[in-house]
Amino acid sequence: MSNPAPLSVVIPVFNEAENLDELIRRCLQACRKTERPFEIILVDDGSSDGSVEKIDAEARNNPGEIVGVFLNRNYGQHAAVMAGFEASKGDIVVTLDADLQNPPEEIPRLVDGIDNGHDVVGSVRVHREDTLFRRAASAIINKGVQKSTGVMMHDYGCMLRAYHRHIVDAMLMCSERSTFIPILANGFARRTTEIDVKHEARKLGESKYNLMKLVMLQFDLLTSMTTFPLRLLSILGGIVSLAGIGFGVFLLIMRLLYGAEWAAEGVFTLFAILFIFVGAQFVGMGLLGEYIGRIYHDVRARPRFFVQRIAGESNITTKT
Repeated sequence: MSNPAPLSVVIPVFNEAENLDELIRRCLQACRKTERPFEIILVDDGSSDGSVEKIDAEARNNPGEIVGVFLNRNYGQHAAVMAGFEASKGDIVVTLDADLQNPPEEIPRLVDGIDNGHDVVGSVRVHREDTLFRRAASAIINKGVQKSTGVMMHDYGCMLRAYHRHIVDAMLMCSERSTFIPILANGFARRTTEIDVKHEARKLGESKYNLMKLVMLQFDLLTSMTTFPLRLLSILGGIVSLAGIGFGVFLLIMRLLYGAEWAAEGVFTLFAILFIFVGAQFVGMGLLGEYIGRIYHDVRARPRFFVQRIAGESNITTKT
């Protein structure tokens, strides 16, 4: 291939010191196989376990190939990836988690997908080494995203993905603070595809996603891609109102037929229904609050992240 498009690999890092040596070694091998200029951008997202020192050392030991981007605190995975996008210079940008559950050896296959004319190349984890809860939650979310966006990709939770430069530039132009990158990218893409990739159990370190963080991630995903829940509230509100009217008519008829004694016996049922309605209102208020909260953060227009410093320099001289 003559003048192959340069490659950037963006990896968010948060307390992954135990995995960094093997991660960088395997990433360097995979990128060199592509036989093109490349840079590996390690974005430290406020680590406190020695990851910073390791990234600094690797940037010194691999000049032109390893770049370290250090954020001043922890902003979250997707903000760290956006910081890596901003620092990247390649025509093809691959994202990868630092936990080695998705092997870096798949990078050349993703690059081939972009070379073949696709704007976004996603990946589908086969034989997932995750808990049943995480697999079930991913399946539900993936189906919801497919229905909402109309883009039939099957594994939005996998960070191992490749993007063409113009998709990355379009994402960097977006100003919203709550960003779910795979969905945002597909909103700009004309041609997308997926490949099957291996998935391995985490060998070292601990997962950074507990139950609460997974729930918050799903809220980010839901509110970043659609306003359908707000419309659903209106629909459900109408259904509940009609059901309430129907039930009131039913109670009136039964009172006329059987007298006041029958109606009195339904007092606790009415209280139960009232509590259900009140609960539904609070659920609706919570969803509405999620959207208002995101409006609040966007109106303040604070930066998604703050880069404290950058270590190393890429071989790629300019963004093409």
